[in-house]
Amino acid sequence: MPRKTAASLTPRHLAQVLSNLRRTNRGVARAFPGETGDRQPVHTVYGGAHLFKSDSASRLGAVARSTLEQFAADADTLATALGFDSTVDAATVRSRIVEKLQREPVEDFRIDFEDGYGNRPDAEEDGHAESAASEVARGHAAGTLPPFIGIRIKPMSTELHTRSLRTLDIFTSTLVRATHGKLPPNFVITVPKLMAPGQVTAVASTCTLLEKKLKLQHGQLKLELMIETPQSIFAADGTSALRGLVAAGDGRITGAHFGTYDYTALCGITAAWQHMRHPVCDFAKHMMQVALAQSGVRLSDGATNIMPVAPHKPVPGGALTSAQQKENREAVHRAWKTHFDDVMHSLVNGYYQGWDLHPAQLPTRYAALYVFFLSALPQATARLRNFVDKAAQATLVGDVFDDAATGQGLLNFFIRGLSSGAITLDEARATGLTVEDLQGRSFLKILESRRTNAG
Repeated sequence: MPRKTAASLTPRHLAQVLSNLRRTNRGVARAFPGETGDRQPVHTVYGGAHLFKSDSASRLGAVARSTLEQFAADADTLATALGFDSTVDAATVRSRIVEKLQREPVEDFRIDFEDGYGNRPDAEEDGHAESAASEVARGHAAGTLPPFIGIRIKPMSTELHTRSLRTLDIFTSTLVRATHGKLPPNFVITVPKLMAPGQVTAVASTCTLLEKKLKLQHGQLKLELMIETPQSIFAADGTSALRGLVAAGDGRITGAHFGTYDYTALCGITAAWQHMRHPVCDFAKHMMQVALAQSGVRLSDGATNIMPVAPHKPVPGGALTSAQQKENREAVHRAWKTHFDDVMHSLVNGYYQGWDLHPAQLPTRYAALYVFFLSALPQATARLRNFVDKAAQATLVGDVFDDAATGQGLLNFFIRGLSSGAITLDEARATGLTVEDLQGRSFLKILESRRTNAG
């Protein structure tokens, strides 16, 4: 005879509790939808709108390859200059950098109408908005654009908002008409120097008007936020400003990018100490991570402003002295090392995207990325293989204890490594996962599949 349970409450007693809980959980799901699963670029390269051409990405790649050949012609020189982990094979790192610079040197490009462009007469900026949009349309048709592209407009400040919204209108209208209504994939508008949610609302509302006028689908124009003022971290009442800024975008916000130098300046840091690894930057970026975790908004770090540029240039018909060549090499290597360390700092702290200001930074962007992934690859492979083999049962590999949540983190490691070119498909398959598993991007679905097949 079955034993009577000791429960006191019937489903009728719990009906209101469960109804309220379902409502709460739906709200949590709306507020925290999780990662989109879409590819995130590893960097954003930006340049003045007056300079942009349809083939800018390939031109930047050519400069990057030339710089790498000139100042790190072999793997040992590159490893010594950057000082990276000796457990990583330098030849592998360098060969993958070369392949990346040939295949896809720029992942994301931002056509800049702000700091990289400056304030110009209205007629001149109107002309550059048209010409840059025409170049994007030309590159879109020719297949020469990077996978991600967009524009950065001027701030929504009292002095500049009219100019900024006019540039947004001219650029978008020119582009859409030239492409017959087809925006390039992953096109985005970056809004800088935010101080209040109403400034985001103004851009979002303008996008809605443009979409109606140009017969685009509602929400097709996406926005990125530049987090580069203290007011974009904390609102006037002392609460976190970040969620409010995202909400003001009315579903258009795809990313939040940190602006190192405006932020540090506004925090009172003097120029000599403004750099990517300053504690005030780490604080702001951690606030961004906490406030926007699982929101679907992707985060990006800022840029290293020390350029890997040789101080000595040969005069026509002349040659550099050995001393000048040495100074050039040392200057480029110092700048490379700073950039490499900055990118590694970002990666270790969970920022998988950053800004690059010069094509000679591309080799070190990819070097840091590849060293980061390849140095962790052996242990990550062993841990994920054990996870998959044991189908989510907790397991101990070496001295690292994993739980099921870590399984998704390990899977994300391989997904990011694959999309960046740091890890090959064969290396990822050493975990025991299939191509379909990796494309699915869900650890829980992998476990469900394994359990189904085992059953």
